[in-house]
Amino acid sequence: MQDIAVRRRSLLRLAGAGAIGAATVNMLGGCRSEAAPQPTAPPGASTAPDGQRRVLLAYFSRAGWNYHNGGRRYLQTGNTEVLAGMIGRLLGCDVHRIQAADPYSDDYGDTVARNVREQKADARPAVANPLASINRYDTVLLASGIWNVRAPMIMSTFAESHDFAGKTVHPVTTYAMSGLGTTERDYAASCPGATIAAGLAVRGEEVADADPAVETWLRQNSLLRS
Repeated sequence: MQDIAVRRRSLLRLAGAGAIGAATVNMLGGCRSEAAPQPTAPPGASTAPDGQRRVLLAYFSRAGWNYHNGGRRYLQTGNTEVLAGMIGRLLGCDVHRIQAADPYSDDYGDTVARNVREQKADARPAVANPLASINRYDTVLLASGIWNVRAPMIMSTFAESHDFAGKTVHPVTTYAMSGLGTTERDYAASCPGATIAAGLAVRGEEVADADPAVETWLRQNSLLRS
């Protein structure tokens, strides 16, 4: 699955992810229950100083019952939403939350089963709040959990709805076992003409303490400057 000619990207892991049961048990990345401040900057509202990149963070997140350290935990705020809040505060970038037209169930088993069906069918779940354009952005962070080794199929829906030619794309994931999963390969296919740059992967159970490592990653990729 390494047949796509893109340069190697770095994977930032905040904690080692050991084998924690079967793949079907670990399809949905864990989330935490504490609520995070909601990213509020509407896309298109910000302006970038000369020489700085215009950045969009587009993310999909699911709360409800989720995998957590080998068990289940009901979570009010999805892991990726927590991470998006961190990144949004650090960058002051535009943030767009991708929402499903047919919302995913709070029930873990139901969502796992739906995700299996969508992956097998190579489905493109509809987005309830499509973004009109990403033309004004130079860099796009595509953030989601990792479900059964890849991003939820709705991320492909979003990516294929826009022209990424000439843009830089950073995969950002929260995960239980699979790190970035297949996001680098998938976004290379869904975002033709884009440069797929270094990804950030944060273990779901560790996201509450991710701020220092997230800031380091942003600086390493020239997204955050002193």
